[in-house]
Amino acid sequence: MKKLLNTVYVTTEGAALKKDGENLVAEVERNERARVPLHMLASIVAFGPILISPALISICAERGISMVLLSRSGRFQARIEGPVSGNVLLRRAQYQQTDSAEDIVRSVVIGKIANQRAVIRRALRDYRSEMHPMASNELEAASNSLRTILGRVQSSDQTIDQLRGFEGEAAVVYFSAFDHLIRSPDADLRWKRRSRRPPLDPINAMLSFLYTLLTHDCRSACEAVGLDPAVGFLHRQRPGRPSLALDLMEELRAPFADRLVLSLVNRRQLRANHFRHMESGAVLLTDDARNIVLTAWQDRKKQNRQHPFLREKAPIGLVPYLQAQLLARQLRGDLDAYPPWFWN
Repeated sequence: MKKLLNTVYVTTEGAALKKDGENLVAEVERNERARVPLHMLASIVAFGPILISPALISICAERGISMVLLSRSGRFQARIEGPVSGNVLLRRAQYQQTDSAEDIVRSVVIGKIANQRAVIRRALRDYRSEMHPMASNELEAASNSLRTILGRVQSSDQTIDQLRGFEGEAAVVYFSAFDHLIRSPDADLRWKRRSRRPPLDPINAMLSFLYTLLTHDCRSACEAVGLDPAVGFLHRQRPGRPSLALDLMEELRAPFADRLVLSLVNRRQLRANHFRHMESGAVLLTDDARNIVLTAWQDRKKQNRQHPFLREKAPIGLVPYLQAQLLARQLRGDLDAYPPWFWN
């Protein structure tokens, strides 16, 4: 429970966060709006201009409660945390495998492509009768292409760069069919292509927002088991980039974030008026939209699913932690291979 419901999201611009005894207190215009015991927290995520008191920063650093500062649109800006802890032997094994991690990368790419295909197959299974024949045919073609790419990844040995190429090829196929997964009649909520920094349409705005939240969870999971979130295998290492957290996120993007976006749009919980179009061309979620997405995100994390490798049911919110633990076991030599998480 602590790892699932351990994050406080602060979205009201101008809010003030402070320490009061053993509690985190959120105020808006000096009126208390929320109070949470510190022992219940592992992280705080603040969107936009939020005031945080020095006393709160100090005790959070001391207690191992990380603070993540995001822009209004959800773009990562900074992370505040105390001394880094971790198993030095585990991290040493992690560093030693950075240049020869083909098996780990292959597992991550297999998980990502399989989950992308599962999203398409679920749509065909549930809504084929409602689709235009052309949409159905294109989704079927995309599913078949992903199956072919998946077979190539599984069938022979490749270098990490070749595996990255397969991952990119699958992404092109998947997103080329993404618009056919949207059933909302709202013409402003259509998909054209993936755009980032800034997102140029409402669907991309939601995807980028949720990918940021998922990255935060995956980074926290890496740190929780003693892994270095900056040293990844699929993603190239760059200063300031949490490469391992991004690796861990890849297999979870489609079932966690993409499906949630599709659900919110197709159920018409979010509409065109939930987005702001800036003069720069960027599209941002309104405060109401962020609250809707965050509520749905937290609700989704409470849902139980059977882990395909562990054969036990666990809340979806714990999946990043379980995957980080399995990766740590593989790096230590306790597992022959890293088992990806498959959604079905």
